[in-house]
Amino acid sequence: MKIEDYFKAPNEVYVIDTETTGLDGGPRDLVVDIGICSVDLDKGVVKSVYGSVVGYDVTEWGDQRTKAWIFENSDLTLDKVAAAPPLFKVKEEVTGLLRGKTATSYNVPFDMDKFLFREPWRLRGTFNVCTDIMKAAMEVCKLPSELYGVSYRFPKLDHAYKTILDSDPAGIGDGQDHRALSDARMASYVMLEMYRNGNYRP
Repeated sequence: MKIEDYFKAPNEVYVIDTETTGLDGGPRDLVVDIGICSVDLDKGVVKSVYGSVVGYDVTEWGDQRTKAWIFENSDLTLDKVAAAPPLFKVKEEVTGLLRGKTATSYNVPFDMDKFLFREPWRLRGTFNVCTDIMKAAMEVCKLPSELYGVSYRFPKLDHAYKTILDSDPAGIGDGQDHRALSDARMASYVMLEMYRNGNYRP
């Protein structure tokens, strides 16, 4: 292998999305749904490669978890969480899928720094992290920021998807369903379209 091959941008990127019981991060808040897509940037192909609800004993939860935003704003229920594969099994499958790969998300500080890199996941170092899709989309959507000294604010995923894409390749229809695999697909197509237009570099 030539030395320059080590510095080439990856042609395959894995896009991760998590749905959680809160915004503070692990271990206080928990990942309850995880979805992963692979994106072949050269071929322009998005594939859904993993999606799972994460199982817990919800009888031990307090109101902070049982009344989480995700349960009020999606079709994910406590019953589905209780019946899902346990965390250790999902973690094992996700680790095997992502080991040595290049991955990102729509909001890396949230999905990875607050959750997947903390207890109980501890996936830091398992995969290489590339450019945050949300940060790249900020420069394309150009939503004015009200913060002093900040030109633009981060666009929500549904806004970036509708602004950057002319069609609906992720098949979300009338609106975002806020499930992990669906959101991962949306973010994947946002990334792919920006890549095609020269606005995203892994």
